[in-house]
Amino acid sequence: MRTLSDMTTVALAATDGMLQFELAIAQEVFGSPLPGFGSWYELSVCGPAPVKVGRFLLEPDHGLDRLARADTVIVPGWADIDIDPPADLVDAVRAAHEAGARVASLCTGAFVLAAAGLLDGRRATTHWAHTDVLSARHPLVEVDPDVLYVDNGSVLTSAGKAAAMDLCLHLVRADHGSAVANTVARRLVVPPHRAGGQAQFVTAPVPEQDDHPLGGLLPWITERLDRPLTVEDLARHANMSSRNLARHFRTATGTTPLRWLLNQRIRRAQELLERTEDSVDLIAEATGMGTAATLRRHFNRTVGVPPDSYRRTFRTAKGSLP
Repeated sequence: MRTLSDMTTVALAATDGMLQFELAIAQEVFGSPLPGFGSWYELSVCGPAPVKVGRFLLEPDHGLDRLARADTVIVPGWADIDIDPPADLVDAVRAAHEAGARVASLCTGAFVLAAAGLLDGRRATTHWAHTDVLSARHPLVEVDPDVLYVDNGSVLTSAGKAAAMDLCLHLVRADHGSAVANTVARRLVVPPHRAGGQAQFVTAPVPEQDDHPLGGLLPWITERLDRPLTVEDLARHANMSSRNLARHFRTATGTTPLRWLLNQRIRRAQELLERTEDSVDLIAEATGMGTAATLRRHFNRTVGVPPDSYRRTFRTAKGSLP
């Protein structure tokens, strides 16, 4: 069984008919070294040569059989879902998963994973415009049309376009921690984290404009994560009712005010665990959790491991990040 620390080689599947946008996202995230970090992912493009991707002609590094030797396999979007993906691609993706690779699809790449049987009995997503087709064509798949991405451990799927970036950053976060993923996001000038459960069709995922109803509230909250904020506190600062606040939050972030606040507290705790030597008790105070027991309960439920285990796995050496 491969562990997260082993996820160093990434194979990007490329065949005729793939979408260049999702392929380019994976190339940018996993193929561009992070300055000051040291060893980054070793990315290779695998497919029959040459490959026509959109308007571009791509020369892969290896054949599709090389997918089985990778730690992580990325399957970009499939342009025409009415055409079955090539059998050699489907077989290679299935073989890679059987060999122990973590397999992730971006956008309509989920149709390739479904054809390989990797999504049977699993929850999955794809671009919202094609979720009905995926569900009808592969009835054993539990298709969720309302999320940005789904992480089943060894099999992951994302919704369309920008959600592909969210899933790629999620993989970096799983492998290297929140601080590293945030640094990658900052380099790419994209939001550092959108939770997988966030709705796909969101008008303004990260409202930044001054005239947005939440434009001044969200920075105000993040500067006060050490305080016991309530929905009433947030509504009062935003000068609106609690009901209107909940409506604006749902439209802008796809979640509730308290869930968003909890996610920010957990993210801050992750960064402090990675970057400082502070005790769990001090981090609980700094993130507004109150007690170490409360932090441990919410952290374990959200992240999947206790704070101490997270720190041991993702402790960032001082000066290793820009």
